[in-house]
Amino acid sequence: MDRAMSQKRLAQVFDEVAREVTERASGIRLLESGAKLAGELCTVYTSFQRGYRTGVSLCAERSLFTRLTQRMMQTEEVSPQEVEEFSREYFNALCGRIVSQMYPETKIPARFERPSFHEGRYSPRGRQKHFSIQYASDGAGNAELVHHLQDMEAADTLPE
Repeated sequence: MDRAMSQKRLAQVFDEVAREVTERASGIRLLESGAKLAGELCTVYTSFQRGYRTGVSLCAERSLFTRLTQRMMQTEEVSPQEVEEFSREYFNALCGRIVSQMYPETKIPARFERPSFHEGRYSPRGRQKHFSIQYASDGAGNAELVHHLQDMEAADTLPE
């Protein structure tokens, strides 16, 4: 039988996966923080096509996405196109890991769309924030990981 995860448990999975994937992909350590995002922002976003009717976004200071790309490419010189491409690939890995961590508890086989990259803070239409986790990195900039629900589902999709 399919089971929903509590918001607390879901946030825990998101947090653990974000830290693990980011450190493994780039060596950048994310630390939970109340820090506000500032400066030039970018967002990667995806929604689930199957299994869930939710979305996930990571809004971060461009400096974090740039450093992530530099570390993944192992070079200091990166173009804006490379930052966009590598940010989407990183987020694809992050979301894939989230799905794989959720499956043992929910038994819901999920599939998500190819992540999109947006300049600035992106808020998908028809969605609202379910929860968010703010991060400061070890010198690369701040980020916010957000779980989005469809507006009509916000109250009862995932039990507390």
